[in-house]
Amino acid sequence: MRKVIYSVAMSLDGYLAGPNGEADWIIMDPEIDFTGMMARFDTILMGRRTFEIAGSGSSPEMCTIICSRTLRPSDHPKLTITADAAVTVSGLKATAGKDIWLFGGGALFRSLLDAQLVDRIEVGVMPVALGQGIPLLPAGEQSPRLHLVEHKVFGSGIVGLSYEIQYRDSSTKLKKKMKRRPKKSLPPPTDDHAC
Repeated sequence: MRKVIYSVAMSLDGYLAGPNGEADWIIMDPEIDFTGMMARFDTILMGRRTFEIAGSGSSPEMCTIICSRTLRPSDHPKLTITADAAVTVSGLKATAGKDIWLFGGGALFRSLLDAQLVDRIEVGVMPVALGQGIPLLPAGEQSPRLHLVEHKVFGSGIVGLSYEIQYRDSSTKLKKKMKRRPKKSLPPPTDDHAC
């Protein structure tokens, strides 16, 4: 089964971005193998706000899925837009392919964490304190245990941390929650469609 991996940069005080989405504080360390990191994924998942900050282009190597209740698919015909992230991600995890990169943001991470759909958290902790901004994880239902599986300190001061998520046994609660949702599926891919 494919894994959903939340892989992001974070300030030392727990922010993904500045108050207006600023990311100019993120260090691009040449020691980090970005090419190798990207090769693990064939799908990128992001929320509307992250999509608007990152730009409207999609990567030709990856299926880009935007989770939004406000964006219209007709305005972005080459992207997959879904209003129900949990149902979409649950379906993606059951298909063949590489892992799924949860690129952002914090609110999307929270909703998928609450649905017990995120498998791993990989955080590059930047040596900067922002004082305010968009938090790594807004308040919510789930507070799962994390098991450290890897760590690395880079010369730039970045600390890379990788955690497997260990959910409490609440599979019955999750199944009931998923049954209440109306069944939806991704639109079928077309030649012009990113997925």
